[in-house]
Amino acid sequence: MANLVYKRVSTDQQSTARQNLVLDEAGIEDPVVFEEDPGTSSRLHPLQRPKFGKLLDYARPGDTVHISEMFRLVRGTGHILDVLDVLQRDQVALRIHDGAFSAMDLTARHPRTGELLSTVKFMVQTLAAAGELQRDLQRELTYDGLRAAEAKGSKGERSPAVPAGVTADVRTAYLEGRSIAALTRDHDVSRGAVRTAVADLLPDHTGVEEDVPAPELLVTLDMPGKVADFLRTTELEPAERAALDQGATVRRGQGYTLRVSAVPAVHRQLLARCQPLGGGQGVPAVPAQREARREYENRVSTLPP
Repeated sequence: MANLVYKRVSTDQQSTARQNLVLDEAGIEDPVVFEEDPGTSSRLHPLQRPKFGKLLDYARPGDTVHISEMFRLVRGTGHILDVLDVLQRDQVALRIHDGAFSAMDLTARHPRTGELLSTVKFMVQTLAAAGELQRDLQRELTYDGLRAAEAKGSKGERSPAVPAGVTADVRTAYLEGRSIAALTRDHDVSRGAVRTAVADLLPDHTGVEEDVPAPELLVTLDMPGKVADFLRTTELEPAERAALDQGATVRRGQGYTLRVSAVPAVHRQLLARCQPLGGGQGVPAVPAQREARREYENRVSTLPP
């Protein structure tokens, strides 16, 4: 009876640190690990992913597949039912160690018909559909935010790079003592664009006041488990996903808290992304989730501006 561990991250900027923590806490004996290449998208059907395919080839009746959270394996309702059908066919169990599905035996079958129990199927479909709803709401909120920004004159686009025709002028002005902040204003580009244009000049160029703000320091906040569960089903930016993945789980009774270390800006972005937990957009709020978001909001509000 082998224990088969499956891991996946969506981008090559993420790590499996959080997955390792959850799985290590589970105390899995003699795990055989199958880890997808970094950047394997959740949109790719699990049965088409290379390492999960190798896991299924390796599996034998009576083995158990272990994953940290459900979304490491599947996102949509159709995907999870397809996977459960294959696991049932091969007589392989599935164990999820964290999140909404962790207390369920997803491979439970009717003793006479051998079909997936109707209660399990209902819960799987309901929870997966809830995850899809949350992601759709987040996309709608993002779209509404972009529309609002456009109405104020911002298109939500990146500042352009330094045009090729003026790069030489930018470099000359920099060497003559013009600061990066001033060049940014002169050419209506970002500081990063100017720094790229003069990158080879930076190490040997001194005495120029660049007016670059000091980097933000990491701040550790406890994120309620219900907020963390919601964010794991949401499309996040790489920095946000990395902060979530690297968070440390702290068990508290029947629930848990995720200890997240990130710069204040990332904490504020994560708080903004869990706005649907407070209700609105025609969707009623779940009191426990609303309270969890309010608790996280109170902690984020203490961060320096």
